[in-house]
Amino acid sequence: MKKITILFAMFFIPATTQAVSQFGMQENLIKIKTYQSFDKVYTGSEFKIAIEIDVEEGWHINSHKPYDDYLIPTEVVLPENPNFTLQKVAYPEPKDFKLAFSEEPLSVWEGKVFFGAIIKVKDNLEPGDYQLIVELNYQACNDISCLAPTYIADTITIVVADKKEVVNQVNQEIFEKIDLSITTSTGDTDATSDPISDALESNGLIIGLLFVFVGGLALNLTPCVYPLIPITIGYFGGQSEGSTGRLAIMGLLFMLGLAVTYSIIGVVTSLSGAVFGAVLQNPIVILAVVAILLGLSLSMFGVYEFKLPDSMVAKFGGSKTGMFGAFFMGLTMGIVAAPCIGPFILGLVTYVATKQDPFFGFLMFFVLALGLGFPYLFLAIFSGK
Repeated sequence: MKKITILFAMFFIPATTQAVSQFGMQENLIKIKTYQSFDKVYTGSEFKIAIEIDVEEGWHINSHKPYDDYLIPTEVVLPENPNFTLQKVAYPEPKDFKLAFSEEPLSVWEGKVFFGAIIKVKDNLEPGDYQLIVELNYQACNDISCLAPTYIADTITIVVADKKEVVNQVNQEIFEKIDLSITTSTGDTDATSDPISDALESNGLIIGLLFVFVGGLALNLTPCVYPLIPITIGYFGGQSEGSTGRLAIMGLLFMLGLAVTYSIIGVVTSLSGAVFGAVLQNPIVILAVVAILLGLSLSMFGVYEFKLPDSMVAKFGGSKTGMFGAFFMGLTMGIVAAPCIGPFILGLVTYVATKQDPFFGFLMFFVLALGLGFPYLFLAIFSGK
């Protein structure tokens, strides 16, 4: 029990702190300031903006092309705006950085960096002042772990002038630091080739399902999922009652809960085009998940136990005090894992959407959940040994 307590302190508290940090700490990790290249712009013209990002010492953000699929890329985006269109983004060269939780170097930015972008003004836009919101989507990490993905925004005022007015260049010293000919991306994200979809499309169904299953296994090593392993071990070990058969059933129910979550979410997102991982940018969702995990973890200390209603217990032929808890914990883990597995899910959603087959989407996400939950079957069995 002492070992479980130590593991709980080492892994659950950092994981909880990581989630709660969405409310304050993350706001102080990254600072953003946007500059424009002209004091005024003409309707139908293009202009440049520079985005200065200052990352707090000891932290970094992933590059726009991270080496690992589970890491969230940093992206400059414009929220839907009828007056301005993002034409092109220039990202600086990233650095390779070795972290404690990763065997291979990661592609990151740290310190102060500058991004550049070209913005197109809507044709026939009336002269006047217009607000332009620039967002940076990112995932911040230190040498130990990664925080959940979030974003930071800056708003600047763009003056659209009559073509009779004189337009002057401004902030030239800033734009000298940006080369818009370097590694770039366009504002059209739909045109970007998705490696997950490409890999699935180039193989048959069996190989594709195997690929998804192995991908699910690999997702257990992500920074968002890995800290949950000691919590799961503690939960199963604390309610095992020494029965291997009971542990195995609880492990299967945990996998089933995980599979139900992703099967349903997979079908819904493939039909609607929504991305499940984005839900965790809502602070209310984060607090709810933290509260659920805290409640589940307290059960392993004997504070209380999950128990089905007596009428349902009778139908199952006896006491099943930990069964519902295992199933519910599996459901919850699917939500907690979303920040790190978002890119993988997005790839599957993109691929399934092209098939327009809900059953196919269900199958893909069911197999993904089986891969993600498979190690926990063995962890459940051996946690009471």
